[in-house]
Parts: sequence; structure tokens; C-alpha cells
Amino acid sequence: MIKVYTISGYEEVGKNMTAVGYSDGRREEVVIIDMGIMLDRVMIHEDTSIQKFSDKELQKLGAIPDDRILWKSRNKKVVAITLTHGHLDHIGAIAKLAPHYPDTPVYGTPYTIKLAKGEVKSEEYFEVKNPMYETNYGEIVQVSENLAIEFIRMTHSIPQASMVAIHTPEGVVLHTGDFKFDNNNPLGERPDYKRLKELGKEGVKVLIAESTRVAEPTKTPSEAVAQMLLEDFFLYEGMDEKGLIATTFASHIFRLQELIWIANRMGRQAVLVGRSLAKYTGIAKQLGLIKMKGARAVRSPNAVRKVLKEVSGARENYLLIVTGHQGEPGAVLTRMADGELYDIGKDDTVVFSAGTIPNPLNYAQRYKLETKLRMKGVRMIKDLHVSGHASREDHRYLIRMLNPENIVPAHGEFRMLTHYAELAEEEGYMIGKDVFVSRNGYIVEIP
Repeated sequence: MIKVYTISGYEEVGKNMTAVGYSDGRREEVVIIDMGIMLDRVMIHEDTSIQKFSDKELQKLGAIPDDRILWKSRNKKVVAITLTHGHLDHIGAIAKLAPHYPDTPVYGTPYTIKLAKGEVKSEEYFEVKNPMYETNYGEIVQVSENLAIEFIRMTHSIPQASMVAIHTPEGVVLHTGDFKFDNNNPLGERPDYKRLKELGKEGVKVLIAESTRVAEPTKTPSEAVAQMLLEDFFLYEGMDEKGLIATTFASHIFRLQELIWIANRMGRQAVLVGRSLAKYTGIAKQLGLIKMKGARAVRSPNAVRKVLKEVSGARENYLLIVTGHQGEPGAVLTRMADGELYDIGKDDTVVFSAGTIPNPLNYAQRYKLETKLRMKGVRMIKDLHVSGHASREDHRYLIRMLNPENIVPAHGEFRMLTHYAELAEEEGYMIGKDVFVSRNGYIVEIP
């Protein structure tokens, strides 16, 4: 029998954690997929460390998954922890939760594992002893007597995102992670359609699919569209703005590369300001995933103050790239709007190359940030962005390509999961029979 443990991320967008169990009648072997955090529950952002909190404190706040459901039976062994990609809502709790499963190995693509190691390195409460293995696309790793795992190349708003296939004696369980089908990524990453079609022919027992944008009746545009939007704004002949500030996700390496290219073409220097920007681009540079030619990244408080003072005296020579697009307290752009670090005002244009993460706190913080910038006379350009999440037609294509026996919608508020169920019904499935809408802390048993 196959069990899907819908631990977390089934009633909200964030703190994702799922587990897949297979029992051969003797004992149950379990593979965990992702260990994420909910950033807004502790009012933190990409530049903030959660390591000062204990796991119990974070669970009480609802910031990390409550994984006690995996502890209820002694006749159960967690044999692997897999990470679909490097966003904090998928890896941010690794240092807090992995020690609950001593010596269980952690697997992911090289970029993802390097980010996870960074989370572990700064941990204060636990000594994290779990071995971490960088796994290549197409490599099938036997993790127990009955289970093997495989990472399948996918496109998202961070490098080396993956779908995770768990090979069981009853068929494949495929977890999509966060994805979209981007066929024109400017940096070359493409979905591995060939392998997905092969799995569809072999037989997919269960599809566990993210649901964030499934209600949108479209196909999510390519990152190439975001590149064109940015170029159309920054590179037109009449561009004479003095101070230019762009903000996007620190982990969005593709978007950061585009902004660096644009700065070079404008004859400006790209300056990336913020600890998380330095962290994500530093690892990406090590792996050859980004070219920092003509750009520099600053992270320490003293270096940030120094470089912003330098930029403020010659704004026309720079393109500032900063954190804070969600209006998070303590992020660089928020501090600018509060009158700290940099005298932002009518000589500055702020470009938002990021969407607002869909929850009430983020909407409120973003509104507050925009109000402050508007009161200072800042020109704002919004929505030069495309999502990294699949829309309805991406999901429809995936269902038709895989023809899974069963579907479990994941990663979304409950209404998002039900939207996915509606799509599945359009494709011939039936809720309760082969489509299972679950909640946090439940088990879906697949007959």
C-alpha cells in the first residue's frame, strides 16, 4: 500500500512538507519531500535567519511543519529526505526538522543542496548530522529495499528545480515541486519532457501536484517574457532616469542575470545589496549559473552603508538591485522607504520585478511600502514579472502527459486544492475516487 502524508502546505502557500510511504507488509518505508518554512509567521524575510528560534517555538507559531504524524508508528522508517528546489518554503526548516530523523540522508540537485547546507551551517539549536548528497538529473538512487528516487529537470524561478519521482513496487509517485513549463528560458534550462513521457508510459500511480496558480485559465508565460518587459522599460531611447532601483526575489537567478545584462548595456554598474542576494548569487557563481561581469554584491552592514553612500552621489552610474519587494520589515527597500540607508526620493525609480506572494500580510506590507515610496515622490513601475508557477493549462498538459492513476493536489490554500480537483474532474477523474483533496496532518491511502 502507498500512503501520502499531507503534512504541511495543504492549507496555505508555504511551509511545504509531504511524505510518501510504502508498506510491504513487514514495515513501512518513507521518503520525505521538502521541509519548508512560512516566512510571514515570524515576520522575517530573505535577509533574516531563523536559527535563533527552536523547532518547538517555530511549530507553535505555525512557521514550520508539525511532523509528528511520522512518529506515530514504530514500524516505520524514514529512508530519505528529498528537496525539490531551494526556496525557503521548501528547504527553510531543514535544520530544524532533519535532526528528527537522525542519519537519514538528504538528496537534492547541487544548487539546492548547497543552499540547504547554508541553512544547516548557521543552525544553533541542533547539530545536524544528516549526510547531504548532490544528485544529478536522471540518476536513480536506491534508498531502501523497495524505494528509489529520481530528480527530473523542471523550470521554476530558481535554478535546478526538480520534480521528484519515487519508484515503488506499485508504480511511480511523482511530486511536481514548484514548476512551470518554460520552453524559452533565456539561460537554457528546459523541462525534461522526454523523461516525463517515459514515466507516463511506465505508469504513474500517484501525482502530487502544486496548486498555487491552477485557477488561472492560461499557460504561465516564459521567463523570456519577463526579459522583454524589463528590456522594454530600461533600454528605450528616451530613458533618462537618474536613480534606478530594481527589486526581485534574491533566489531568482535568471531575473538577476537579466538585470545585470541590462545594466551592462546601459553603461551602469549593477550593485546587488542585501545578505540574501550575495548568498544566492555567490553559490550560483560557484556553479557557473550566473555571470557577474560588471556587477558587485555587498552584504555586510558596513559595506551596504558605504556603497549606498557612493551610489547616492552618482545615481546615474548605477542600477541598484535590492531586497524588499514584499515590503518585509528590515529588508533593504523597506529601510530605504523608512528614510534609512539611502535618501530615496523624486530622483529615483523603483522597478518591482516580482509578484506579491498571495497572503493577507504580504498584501498589507506591500501596500504600506508603496504608500511610503509614493509619499517620497518615487516613481514606481510594477509587475515587470512572470510567475514561476504553473497555470491551469500547464497542469492540464501534465495530467494528459502522465495519465496518473491518482492525484493529490498540494501546495496551496484549500480553495487552490479544490480548483485543482475541478481541473482533474474536467480530465475524467472523480473526487474521492481517484482525486484526493486533503488537509495538513492527514494521510491519503492509495488502494
